[in-house]
Amino acid sequence: MKTKTFFSIKIITLFSFIFLLNSCTDLDEVVLDENLGNATSDPAGSLAAAYDRLGDGTFTDHGAVFAMQEYSTDEAILPTRGSDWGDGGKWRDMHEFTWRSDNPVIVSNWDLLTNGITRSLTAIQSVENSTIPEKTLFLAEAKALLAYYTYTTLDLYGQAPYRDPMNTKAPLQILKADTQIDQLIKDVEALVPDLADIGAQRTHHGRFTKQAAYAFLSTMYLNRAVFKDRYNAASNFNFTEAAVAGSTGTDMDRVIYYTSLLIDSGKYSLESDYFKNFARDNTNGKELIFAISQKIDYIRNGSNSFAYVSMERNQRTSAANRGTNASCTTPEFYATWDGNHDDPRFQQHYQYADGTWFMNDGTDVSVPATNIIPKSDNLPWFHFNRGIQAGLQYGPILLPSGSLEMIGGRIKVSPLYMEKSTTTRMDFTPSLTFKNPAQAVFAQNEINQGARVFKYEFDAEEGNGSSNVDIPLFRLGGVYAMRAEAYFRKGSTGAAMDDLNKLRTSRKRESLYGNAPGKVILTLDSQQLYKELGFELYWELQRRPQSIRFGKFDLPGTAKSASEPTRRFFPIPQTVIDQKVFKQNLGYN
Repeated sequence: MKTKTFFSIKIITLFSFIFLLNSCTDLDEVVLDENLGNATSDPAGSLAAAYDRLGDGTFTDHGAVFAMQEYSTDEAILPTRGSDWGDGGKWRDMHEFTWRSDNPVIVSNWDLLTNGITRSLTAIQSVENSTIPEKTLFLAEAKALLAYYTYTTLDLYGQAPYRDPMNTKAPLQILKADTQIDQLIKDVEALVPDLADIGAQRTHHGRFTKQAAYAFLSTMYLNRAVFKDRYNAASNFNFTEAAVAGSTGTDMDRVIYYTSLLIDSGKYSLESDYFKNFARDNTNGKELIFAISQKIDYIRNGSNSFAYVSMERNQRTSAANRGTNASCTTPEFYATWDGNHDDPRFQQHYQYADGTWFMNDGTDVSVPATNIIPKSDNLPWFHFNRGIQAGLQYGPILLPSGSLEMIGGRIKVSPLYMEKSTTTRMDFTPSLTFKNPAQAVFAQNEINQGARVFKYEFDAEEGNGSSNVDIPLFRLGGVYAMRAEAYFRKGSTGAAMDDLNKLRTSRKRESLYGNAPGKVILTLDSQQLYKELGFELYWELQRRPQSIRFGKFDLPGTAKSASEPTRRFFPIPQTVIDQKVFKQNLGYN
């Protein structure tokens, strides 16, 4: 179990402040209608609350920011599966591009992100009014979090609220993506001197450090051209525009500068085992620059959502755990891996301590029952393979007695069938055959369809919903990918290939395949670069910005018609528009 906390304050005090802020910081109640002066005056507690908003669903649950950044792309889709996952069409809307301003996903994410803005403003106010020794550091972190929440809100919605936290009578300001991006970059650049180097002043990858700022600045510069010209019908964005005033070179030069600071720092290194980045023991992950620190602490347990959401209900990691048969990837994304299934990032087999491999191909008879789930009633832990899983599935069977079927003291491996269509073989077909091609709806006997993504390790320690897996927001693999894209957009194709091949060859397959590294690419064009970004960063909340930069977002696909550039922003929720403070985005009524 992870024991680190953000600050040296008693855990009960920390969560008391979080509870207090949870009860009084909805956007409608604070940013729009009230002053910020009635919030807690404890600087550590208020800053902890601002951090807590990252992990309390916002960036860790499939239905939150993930739904908007991934379900709207080729990487992920959540169809209606027979009697499950209809939910008024809110999940299908994300992929079919039929969302409206009252879609619950759009409304709830606005609330989460603007609540993060409010908490950050509250933290700034609290720290500014304090005399604590950590004042400079805490203030820089609070302002960095404000920039991060604001940037994400502007990316998704095009607008974000702001109110001066030091002026109790300050008017509400409406920030716009095209005009605010430069100021955000300047603000974060100005914070760098006051942020700690990772590891200094008790910081870790769960805190906003100088290194997190470098990764964030790289991200903002990479997307600056899109922010400034979102509705460009031809997606002909000016990526070589001069950098913001006071900086040298172009946007892509600044991406290369900041990513190189991280790559050359010696503080991080690429994991040879790609999936270690998403394992339950990734607390000291070599690639993690800024991540959501999760732990099962029985106060607010970390979220297992990214692992749980793709696993089928009859896939059981123990007698007490199962998946939920929801999300999958699309045929288009699966096809990008054609000829590249031996890439170490595509799939990985699990090996038990006695040497047994889970092959998941019909040849398995049993696996050891000696791996026990922590803090359980001696429950054996069955480990499914990682990565993208397709085809017929095998695993343990749950008996009517409530235990897994055993053979010779080991967990028996059997063909699996769908829990809610018991005669339907669990066959994760890469194809998705909807009766109406425009609607992502399966009949009950079709709920098996879709290749599944088992990228994040399923943590079975405490039910289906909790996890110790830290969720990366910025990691070294993504930094290499950003630098490769920047080199490519500058015309330095060779340098771009060097970075992409560094990612490919640094990853190694499991010993079942002789620890073979990924294969190099010898040529690179825009299409291949787009694939490479997907290979490295799939299901990490990056695909929508990627697809907009590469002119892919508006194109037709599975259960999606061609769309207008206005869909590159989501609508402001109707409940917010009704307050007559914000104006609705272009293309929405």
